[in-house]
Amino acid sequence: KLVWLREDDMRGGYYRPLFHHALEAALDGSGKLVGWHHRLVGQSILTGSPFEAMMVKDGIDHVSVEGASNLPYAIPNLLVDLHTPTDIGVPVLWWRSVGSSHTAYSTEVFLDEVAAAMGKDPVALRLELLTEHPKHAGVLKLVAEKANWGTPLKAAAGERRGRGVAVHESFNSFVAQVAEVTVKKDGSIKVDRVVCAVDCGTAINPDNIRSQVEGAVGFALSAALSGEITLKGGRVEQGNFDGYPLLRIADMPKVEVHIVPSTAAPTGIGEPGVPPLAPAVANAIAAATGKFLHKMPFNTSELVA
Repeated sequence: KLVWLREDDMRGGYYRPLFHHALEAALDGSGKLVGWHHRLVGQSILTGSPFEAMMVKDGIDHVSVEGASNLPYAIPNLLVDLHTPTDIGVPVLWWRSVGSSHTAYSTEVFLDEVAAAMGKDPVALRLELLTEHPKHAGVLKLVAEKANWGTPLKAAAGERRGRGVAVHESFNSFVAQVAEVTVKKDGSIKVDRVVCAVDCGTAINPDNIRSQVEGAVGFALSAALSGEITLKGGRVEQGNFDGYPLLRIADMPKVEVHIVPSTAAPTGIGEPGVPPLAPAVANAIAAATGKFLHKMPFNTSELVA
């Protein structure tokens, strides 16, 4: 029987690959979104694995660009390009929701920045761009309704509050989330409430769907707030929960899950609740402070009033 110490486990495992995203958008003379360029740089989890021959085509690791290359928004000129360095010695593997864990963050936060530049409501802009994707639009409309999107949030003295939204498809399921966030003067944040709308086909076990999405919210929020692994001299620096803190029960937001009635075949639910959480929270922070956070985990020092 082999029992690893926590330090062995943290320093001897596989990690989610580090990715860098660069995005540009173009508006025409009437203010319409007509161009989108998304460049990704990151380590492939498939290269060198038994899946490489099947899932890497023309040099493209498709799990690295899932959620970006199949962006649902109606943008007439779309370019997504991937650059995969091969000289990184960090062992990487799947992390809950795989490529969507970082592509949803980059695309959904950037779309809110585009909406701000256009002077449009983030939900309204998404619905304009989702006319050919009714399932995305369906969960987005439902979550906006259940979260009372557009109504003001009361804030105590010295606090700033905001709502943020994100919608994403993964594993053939569609999830939209609205986060309500409080930001204090010192930059610290508290996610107060997360409203989720889920379309995963026929709901065989609604309780299981709700519990999976609730767990996904806690998992993703923990990663967005404090889930950072750093290396020094080829060695992982974090060894236990003092350096890699997880979300505490007291910091878990209230989570509401609304399931779209459907007679379609059941689809995945173990992972799709993860991708929208971080961008929804980041967009809520931006709504409260005017500052978009471009890195995970969040650097809350940028939010000091």
